[in-house]
Amino acid sequence: PQSPVLEIGTNFTATCLILNTDKITADDLYWNISETTVPKEQYTKLNSSALNVTLLVTDKISGWLFCVCKKQIPDVDLNRGKFIHGILLETGYRPEKPENLSCIAVQEGKEISRVISCEWESVGRQTLHVPTTYTLRVVSTDAHYNVSTRENHAELRMTVFPNHVSMEIWVEAHNKLGAVESEHLKENANYFVKTNPPSGINVISEKAFPTCLLINWTHPIAEVYVRLLYQIRFCSSGSHNWTYVPLGVTGKGIESFRLQELQPDTVYVIQVRCKYDKEGHGYWSDWSANATKRTPEDRPEGKPDLWKIITEGDNSSDRRVQLICKDPEFANGRIINFNIKIQENKVKNGSWVWERILVNRSEADSSSEQRKITPLKEIHLADKDSVKVYLTASNSVGTSVEASLFIPDKASCTPIEKLKVWSDGDQLKLEWKPPNSNSNSVSEYVVEWVTEDRMDWQRESRNTRRTAIKGNLEKFVCYNISVYPIYSGWIGKPTSVEAFLEQGAPLEGPTVRLNGRLGRNRAELVWTEIPQRSRQGFITNYTIFYTNGTEVHSVTVPGNTTSYTLTSLSRGTKYDTWIRASTIGGSKKGFNHSFTTPKYDKGEIEAIVVGVSLGFLFVVVMTMVLCAYKKDALKKNFWPQIPNPRESTIGNWSPDYPLKADTPKENCLSGISVLDVDVCDGKCVFEEDKASLALKKDKYLSEEHSSGIGGSSCMSSPRQSVSDSDEGGDMADTTASTVQYSSVVASNGYKGQNPSSQPQQTIFSRSESTQPLLDSEENPDMLVQEGSRQSQRFSRQPCFTHTAGDEELEMEQQRALEPLDFCSLEENSEQMTPTDEQSADWLPSTPISSYMPQLGGYRPQ
Repeated sequence: PQSPVLEIGTNFTATCLILNTDKITADDLYWNISETTVPKEQYTKLNSSALNVTLLVTDKISGWLFCVCKKQIPDVDLNRGKFIHGILLETGYRPEKPENLSCIAVQEGKEISRVISCEWESVGRQTLHVPTTYTLRVVSTDAHYNVSTRENHAELRMTVFPNHVSMEIWVEAHNKLGAVESEHLKENANYFVKTNPPSGINVISEKAFPTCLLINWTHPIAEVYVRLLYQIRFCSSGSHNWTYVPLGVTGKGIESFRLQELQPDTVYVIQVRCKYDKEGHGYWSDWSANATKRTPEDRPEGKPDLWKIITEGDNSSDRRVQLICKDPEFANGRIINFNIKIQENKVKNGSWVWERILVNRSEADSSSEQRKITPLKEIHLADKDSVKVYLTASNSVGTSVEASLFIPDKASCTPIEKLKVWSDGDQLKLEWKPPNSNSNSVSEYVVEWVTEDRMDWQRESRNTRRTAIKGNLEKFVCYNISVYPIYSGWIGKPTSVEAFLEQGAPLEGPTVRLNGRLGRNRAELVWTEIPQRSRQGFITNYTIFYTNGTEVHSVTVPGNTTSYTLTSLSRGTKYDTWIRASTIGGSKKGFNHSFTTPKYDKGEIEAIVVGVSLGFLFVVVMTMVLCAYKKDALKKNFWPQIPNPRESTIGNWSPDYPLKADTPKENCLSGISVLDVDVCDGKCVFEEDKASLALKKDKYLSEEHSSGIGGSSCMSSPRQSVSDSDEGGDMADTTASTVQYSSVVASNGYKGQNPSSQPQQTIFSRSESTQPLLDSEENPDMLVQEGSRQSQRFSRQPCFTHTAGDEELEMEQQRALEPLDFCSLEENSEQMTPTDEQSADWLPSTPISSYMPQLGGYRPQ
């Protein structure tokens, strides 16, 4: 059959019939659409030769629908067309009713154009295979016009525009699925007319009527075609808030109108338009071009807004008050001058002083920005002074009402409480509580906001608790906002907070530098606050960064801090440091600053030098003190005492001197041998001792010659001999101990006597003394080896004497100057007797004693 057009959203049923064959049945059939097999659930078997399929029509099933045999038939290749049949399906939507039909005929020259333009809304959906066509139809009393289009607008050209005649207009939408018409518009033909705007707008300002402006214009089209109704609107220059004159006031067919209740000395912008005079019908023309005019001046209405700026003077007790004002809200002209009256209460004399000042405004101050706030006068007040200020403003027509401002002393009235400021979009909003005391006497509030380069204020009623700043505020600018309570004209104490309309990142970072001298492990950093205009927000914190080139450290400090001391630095190290300032809107890094820590702190080197010097001085002082306390020991160690033979006990020996407890044994006779050494011979003896110190100890330890100190050849003394003491001893140890002088004297009788009649005697004489041994006593071998030199050494003065007793001491002293000859004694040798008879007399029974050198030398005990 012919291809059908299906409406999307409906159900479609197709039937496949088997004709003229019995080789296949309905069970051998299946349906296929757009090369997709239709599910068996959508099949309906009518009988053995008929099979239905039901489809939901969508925009996706367009195409061929086939009924196909699935059974294999031998001659199918010859008759394939007999076993497959199909139908082409097209889908689409029914046309929707056009909505909001509107038509217009515009003015062309002095008449209405015969072309009428219409447009409508086509809300229905369309498909590519089933498009919708629109036909615009216009019927007047004697004509019928139509035009077709597939768009939603059309223009229809008539023979002539039928002014003052009724017209009917509608749109018809149709396609393969049906047709529908829009609403019919039945109106007078002028209803569809849109004329040109009025021309020749002229505004007249009359000095006698400062609140009025007269407007004149010309009709855009002759009334024979269209009778028009006019509308007027106006606004002050720079404003977009238009004021419309009511339609009932303007009237019909007029060409002039007087605007009233305007503001004097104000520039107004005026526009006029027109339309068919039936209210609610027709189209308004476009607005005419702007007509601008200033109204005449008039006497100022209201009073000037008087305010002050108070700053501290050079003296803390003085106040510098600058009086400022705004023009009256309705100045009604340019303010030429201000008349000021100042009444000061001087505490010194307690009287009120009046002063009148006339402030003239020049032409240069006539700009709107400079007229906003006008400085008037600056006065100086003490803490307890108060002042009353009265102000009037005058223009070319008259003078305003008087404004007053009372500035009290420094101890002014109670301020408000709990002032809060927050940002809300493009406004700053405020909220506060009235003063606890005298809240009923508050007449109004003044809200003041100040930046670095400008200030402004506004007044609020006494009942206000919440308001918004009405001025034009800028983003990223800090405003110091203050609220003053006004008590019957007297200004109370302000309450102030700082706020931003919106915060951003600082424009510049802080500049850091060192404060004072560096320490070896510390550095004090200081930085300047970012200028207020560059902060763009409240500084929440500073982050200090410092690095030695290998590792970066950071420290965060509060936003009200401008200095910080870095500690735990390394000595002699170069550091780079910088500071980042942050707000809630972002952060900004400052410039880098480099410094190098010293190796030593200030005064550290001096302290080390002083410490070392004091330590050295302490050692020196302690050494001196020790030397003072131990001078005897030091003297004995460094300057040993030379023995004085005259002080030795041997010099006072006599045969009657009592012997010690040690008793000689084996025919040994005890005696005391006195060693008398002259001081002058100490040097020669000492020199000879040096030569003898090199001799070996073994050479002098023979039994027959040794008379070790403290012992004898007969071993009659139990004391330890010097030769038996420690060889490693010190000289200083022996000087402080008892020294025993001993000699062995072998006596064979006097020369010429018979030895048999005089028994041979060996006498050991010993003495204890604290005096050091003589060099000659320590080194007696020097006497033996240099016998030839003995006579020369002792030629000046005898060094050894023998005394028989106290009674012969005097005789011995006389003989001391006589030279004595010494010879070596052998154990069995004879002792030579002096030839002098006197010498035989003082030793009649005692053998002549001879000094027996100690072969062992002097040994420290």
